[in-house]
Amino acid sequence: MPLTDTAIRTAKPADKPIKLFDERGLFLLVAPSGGKWWRFRYRFDGKHKSLSMGIYPDVSLAKARARRDEARKLLADGIDPSKNRKAHKEARADRNANSFEVVAREWFAKFKPNWVEAHSDKVIRRLERDMFPWIGGTPIADVGTPDLLACLRRVESRGTVETAHRALQSCGQIFRYAVATGRTARDPTGDLRGALSTVKGTHLASITEPTAVGGLLRACDGYQGSLVTKCALRLAPLVFVRPGELRKAEWTEIDLERAEWNIPAERMKMREPHLVPLATQAVAILTELLALTGGGRYVFPGARTNGRPMSDNAILAALRRMGFAKDEMSGHGFRAMARTILDEILGVRPDFIEHQLAHAVRDPNGRAYNRTAHLAERRKMMQQWADYLDKLKAGADVIQLRGNAA
Repeated sequence: MPLTDTAIRTAKPADKPIKLFDERGLFLLVAPSGGKWWRFRYRFDGKHKSLSMGIYPDVSLAKARARRDEARKLLADGIDPSKNRKAHKEARADRNANSFEVVAREWFAKFKPNWVEAHSDKVIRRLERDMFPWIGGTPIADVGTPDLLACLRRVESRGTVETAHRALQSCGQIFRYAVATGRTARDPTGDLRGALSTVKGTHLASITEPTAVGGLLRACDGYQGSLVTKCALRLAPLVFVRPGELRKAEWTEIDLERAEWNIPAERMKMREPHLVPLATQAVAILTELLALTGGGRYVFPGARTNGRPMSDNAILAALRRMGFAKDEMSGHGFRAMARTILDEILGVRPDFIEHQLAHAVRDPNGRAYNRTAHLAERRKMMQQWADYLDKLKAGADVIQLRGNAA
């Protein structure tokens, strides 16, 4: 006789487990402690087996019967319900183990050695701030286009459209890595093409007009802050490396006798070693600084400890302190200054300039030039540049940039 809800509710425990049978293999096991468990008894490959259907009253009689019927359908198709449940459980565990955050951190760990520290820090911060809190725990195979778009819209709402685009780019790389490693079937980021606001083009502020450059150089010479920052300001236009490369310079990289600065590949954006010929003016600045910081690791140590390089905001803050506005000059602006004037006024070959800027320069066969390519010509260029800057600083008559002539 089939069970009823009343019979189940009023069933009392005994000294030994009691089985209350329903029909078609379903029964309720009443434990001596009073707990009530649904079980389904069936036969597969000649063996008697039992499958849990849940706990009463969380699983009602009607729900237990529905689960029994699902199991019987599997049996009719030649499938063992117990093995089927185990396979589904393992699949769920596998999907949860391959959450978006787990895969993203695996991707990050794999590719981080190929990036400069500043870039890798920004990548992981964006993911931790803008993606992981909302989709980090979701199996990557279950993350869809609407989920990604919701995260990116939050970033857009802060007014940081470019950050949203960069986050989308990182997500695309993560999903393609997940596809390659068998964790998901496709990359949904392609469906978001055109969904984000367009990034307005911006240029890092730079002073390139010769007379104004002279004023900037005189201001750097007269800077009233620390000697370390003052030397960094004076050296920046002479070497025109990226701000991060300058502030992290180490004494072991600099050979004052050979007048060379050898920056290792791991600190360069393009992951290639870079050689900077030093003009006599640059050697003089470094020689002056050697007495102060030469006993430590960094050429430009931090203000609070010589165990770390100077802050990435130090040069920018100094420029603002000297009165140069945000839209007038930036720490990166010394590179644009050199590139513009070397080309348009001093007439230096563009490939010499690009090579010294550590940009990707190819020979006619498409091969990248090595770090010592055109070294003699670049030494001459760097000295010519330093001498020209001295003339600007002294207020000498200068040739104006094309388009700026009176």
